[in-house]
Amino acid sequence: MVEHIMDNNKVTVAGKVASPLTFSHEVYGEGFYNFMLAIPRLSNYIDVLPVTISERLLGEWELVEGTEVVIEGQLRSYNKFIDGKNRLILTVFARDICLKEEEIKNPNQIFLNGFICKKPIYRTTPLKREITDLLLAVNRAYNKSDYIPAIAWGRNARYCEKLDVGDNIRIWGRIQSRPYQKKMPDGEVVEKVAYEVSISKLEVVKDDKEKDKDDQREKPE
Repeated sequence: MVEHIMDNNKVTVAGKVASPLTFSHEVYGEGFYNFMLAIPRLSNYIDVLPVTISERLLGEWELVEGTEVVIEGQLRSYNKFIDGKNRLILTVFARDICLKEEEIKNPNQIFLNGFICKKPIYRTTPLKREITDLLLAVNRAYNKSDYIPAIAWGRNARYCEKLDVGDNIRIWGRIQSRPYQKKMPDGEVVEKVAYEVSISKLEVVKDDKEKDKDDQREKPE
């Protein structure tokens, strides 16, 4: 059952360590550390993503800036109280790590199987690109869920606009870091970074009742 749930959320990223390790927290005597990982796109833009890793995975490793690594794991979310408000924080939770020894064709991959938990929002950017914002709830072991923001583009954006809260979808894509500016109440403009999944492929998962209906329709008279 736990393995099945783990299959809902799979991440593989390869890049350069872009920050020193900093202590994050401890669970039952196991320490966890955070660092940033820089992952290049074909466009030469670099996504810089937060990673959380157990001290037990690190072992004797000295994970210094510039080290090239491959990480397999999951995209996790948690709430953090910042500036008087609860914020959704995303991190790549490492389950395995190794040194990068050769070029990887696709250094930033994610697969999620989750449920839409907020009405999709369709919009058009100033450059006339069609976008739909989604929020997916992805089940995790021990009755927990991760809440992952995602973006669909073009025809996928138009398709996702019609989806409902509770619909089960599978998505494939990459994790991106997107800088943006936020105007504070005092008028100050602050530079921030959003993390989200950029969807390249998606499908709706039909439940057993819908499959039965489809089977009935396909049966010859």
